[in-house]
Amino acid sequence: MNRDPKRRATLPDPLTSQQRSYNMSRIQGRDTGPELILRKALHARGLRYRLHVKTLRGTPDIVFPAHRAIIFVHGCFWHGHDCPKGVMPKTNAVFWNAKILRNRDRDIAAEIELERDGWRILKVWECALRGRARLNLNELTDRVSDWLTTTSPKQDITGAWNV
Repeated sequence: MNRDPKRRATLPDPLTSQQRSYNMSRIQGRDTGPELILRKALHARGLRYRLHVKTLRGTPDIVFPAHRAIIFVHGCFWHGHDCPKGVMPKTNAVFWNAKILRNRDRDIAAEIELERDGWRILKVWECALRGRARLNLNELTDRVSDWLTTTSPKQDITGAWNV
């Protein structure tokens, strides 16, 4: 067989379109697994915060009003992170590329407005909290705590996949 080794066969989706639609509809926008992991660790450290403040652009996941600090816990796939968890599906690529691009554009617009209003922004990526490249939770919590006490306007925390 003379097959191109770089070309992969696209496997058919084992689920029906109705099953896939149902699965996708169950994906949450808040209180996600990575978000709950981080919130529990921050709370255990004695840090208190507000959740999903709707009056702020982008409805941040975690807000520290006294520090004028916001944490977004981003899913690598949904927010187009450049890591192994952020791989774009091969099927329906046009749809997914447009979807992820819209999400990223919305994130950027929210960050610009929040920074203009004096908020500091920390993005904690899913790969920092889950999977093989996840960071040690105590070290990650230390980094968040340290960031809260600085004046650093913006920071990202990613998994150790890029080290």
